[in-house]
Amino acid sequence: MAGAQQSELHTELGDFLRSRRQKLTPKQMGIAAGRRRRTPGLRREEVAELAGIGVDWYIRLEQGRSVSPSVTTIDALARALRLSKAEHAHLRALTRDGDRRPFAPEVVPPAIWRTVESLNQPAYVTGRRWDVLVWNAAAEDIFGFGKLPEADRNVLICVLANPATRRLFGAGWADEARRMVAQFRATHDLWAGDPAFRELLARLRAGCPEFEGWWGAHDVRSVSAGYKLIKHPRRGQLRLEYASFQANDDPALKLVIYTEAPAKPVVAR
Repeated sequence: MAGAQQSELHTELGDFLRSRRQKLTPKQMGIAAGRRRRTPGLRREEVAELAGIGVDWYIRLEQGRSVSPSVTTIDALARALRLSKAEHAHLRALTRDGDRRPFAPEVVPPAIWRTVESLNQPAYVTGRRWDVLVWNAAAEDIFGFGKLPEADRNVLICVLANPATRRLFGAGWADEARRMVAQFRATHDLWAGDPAFRELLARLRAGCPEFEGWWGAHDVRSVSAGYKLIKHPRRGQLRLEYASFQANDDPALKLVIYTEAPAKPVVAR
């Protein structure tokens, strides 16, 4: 991994740890409040003590300095900071060094392309940067990817910065957009510093006033199935259920399929 990108990765690690520390309170952790605190959350020495690691060493992590924690230490920090399963996985990924080439748009194999086009349900394929690479006629009818310039065919750009797509979600837009930002955070931080990801963030900041606050919260969520309510200009309100799948040909490719959802979610037995 290039030095500049590695430095960005360490910075994201420090920011992530700081954001989780500041969300906890002494009361939550059974710590006496003591003297008045100038900033919200736990102190760094309190996190270090809870994790059983040295204060100076933890400070180095938050400062984004080059440190390689062991798996045991990572797990101890996850417990101390009460990280969710998705946050714990994200912490592990941020501390994993490796060789990474500059980002390049993915190529969708012809077999996957034909499969998507053959589906009657709305479906599309995205890459690591959430660019929409392939979609079918049913997805075009709802999202209109083909009417957009190629540079705008990105799920985040569509939902956060495209007024037409934003109107599709109506009153539920903010919840949907914030959820997507938290899901994308897990991918972005592994590519922090890459020019393609920098460019995407710049466009989101310019096109969505709410984005900066959501991004600064540093929330992380895993990608999962769910429901979307869409106000289609011709078909009226649509309640859609969606699920995503990784491609064996290239795990960076994600196939998203929408189906008409029942009025009430079906509980599996």
